[in-house]
Amino acid sequence: MNGEISMILYETRRLYVRNFVQDDWNDLYDYLSDREVVAFEPYDPLTKEECKKASRDRAMGNQFYAVCLKENDKLIGNLYVNLNSEEYNTWEIGYVFNRTYQKKGYASESTKEMLAYLFRERNARRIIAMCDPRNEPSWRLLERIGMKREAHFRKEVFFKKDENNQPIWKDTYIYAILKEDIYEGYQKTGF
Repeated sequence: MNGEISMILYETRRLYVRNFVQDDWNDLYDYLSDREVVAFEPYDPLTKEECKKASRDRAMGNQFYAVCLKENDKLIGNLYVNLNSEEYNTWEIGYVFNRTYQKKGYASESTKEMLAYLFRERNARRIIAMCDPRNEPSWRLLERIGMKREAHFRKEVFFKKDENNQPIWKDTYIYAILKEDIYEGYQKTGF
């Protein structure tokens, strides 16, 4: 982190989640430049310069949080958090992780604790997550941490266009968990 100060939001057994700092760009580049990692994201793989800008933007904002290994301070992924509706106190979460650190439980561990943090510290009433139905590891993660699939929107959104400048429509699964689900979620997933 090169001496930059970053606030730790919370810790888990193996991880800590903190604010981004500008010097995170290299670790960000490690996974946001990977075509396989960003395959279901609304953007293409990022260049080094785009990661430097993204790191600066994330350091100044409050929607992206760095997920780091306690053992060596390596940034291995990020969580996205956004207040979707202040009136209804509904938050949205998302995540992207370095492929080297996938399938080790880090995304589940950090995301499950983010749900608890939002309910406990931000008094969230409802938290949602969206994913592409073809991204089975993502929707399986959401189910593992206690979220429930509420909708399957068909050809609901597009991020890119084809060679004929026509939208490439995508389906979306919507998952959600309510604050009152925590007790049930605790029994099933260890909240």
